[in-house]
Amino acid sequence: MTQRPYAMFAMSAENVPQVFPPEVLQRLRRAVDVDPALVAEDFTDPDPRLTDALARTEILVTGWGCPRLDKAALDAMPGLRAVLHSAGSVKGLATPELWRRGIAVSSAAAANAVPVAEYTLAMILLAGKDLFAARDRLRAERAFPGWGLVPGIGNHGRRVGVIGASRIGRRVIELLRPFDLRVSLTDPYVDEAGAAGLGVPLLALDDLLRTSHVVTIHAPETPETRHLIGPRELALMPDGAVLINTARGGLLDHDALIAELRTGRLSAILDVTEPEPLPADSPLYDLPNAVLTPHLAGSQGNEASRLGLAVTQEAERLGGGQPLAHGIVPSELERMA
Repeated sequence: MTQRPYAMFAMSAENVPQVFPPEVLQRLRRAVDVDPALVAEDFTDPDPRLTDALARTEILVTGWGCPRLDKAALDAMPGLRAVLHSAGSVKGLATPELWRRGIAVSSAAAANAVPVAEYTLAMILLAGKDLFAARDRLRAERAFPGWGLVPGIGNHGRRVGVIGASRIGRRVIELLRPFDLRVSLTDPYVDEAGAAGLGVPLLALDDLLRTSHVVTIHAPETPETRHLIGPRELALMPDGAVLINTARGGLLDHDALIAELRTGRLSAILDVTEPEPLPADSPLYDLPNAVLTPHLAGSQGNEASRLGLAVTQEAERLGGGQPLAHGIVPSELERMA
């Protein structure tokens, strides 16, 4: 029988049983030799058990809370040949040293994109029905406004603008296909042919903002995209439009957004903010046209096991001599959320 490669978890220990519940962990342990009770939360921990385990590690299974994989950390793992990340972006832990040493890196970003896209789809459809404002009115008035048709709402023919053809942005476009919505895309890295392949027209950012009833942000946060949506961009959006952000808080100028929301002209649904969480005195908590959720669009609860399964499948590929399905190269880092 072929000896299984030695693996180790490097993440917040409390996350291991959530990301790798018993059935997923059992499958992972058929592919690699890993002890779920031995988790590296700090590569400088002098515990000899940890030191010995790192020295033998061939595959590092990382996740939220993983320390940065700098030269010192990698020196402690001379046999390391693969990092399998059971979360989305590897920006917080990856360093150029990984690729200099020829260590393969994989991410479960595609798996984590699924719940974010599902959240976004739900919010687009609910926003089209003006659900959040209607809920508040019903709470306040304790009566229906009447049984007639409600003008100005509905999802038939509503225009949705997607900012960023990331994994999540592409998944959102795919999920929106069955609905009677008109979807468009803006992304500087996508050409007309690429957009056509996704089944949507490609627009410049300004044109997308001017023509969309709902704008949803799925771009990476880079120095170039910081405050991508600021006062000028918000002013381009039509009255009654809704802005959704599930990407990174820094993509959106919050002061400019608050000023627009105070006029009542726009609405916003924010799962991410800057800072995170917002200070207790932020006006966004109380503005009636702002809906805040506590960064829960990504994998939560039973969805986390999808990430563990993605890592397990990558470990199986390594064991079978196959290439990683979701390998990351350095040039992709900049475009990861």
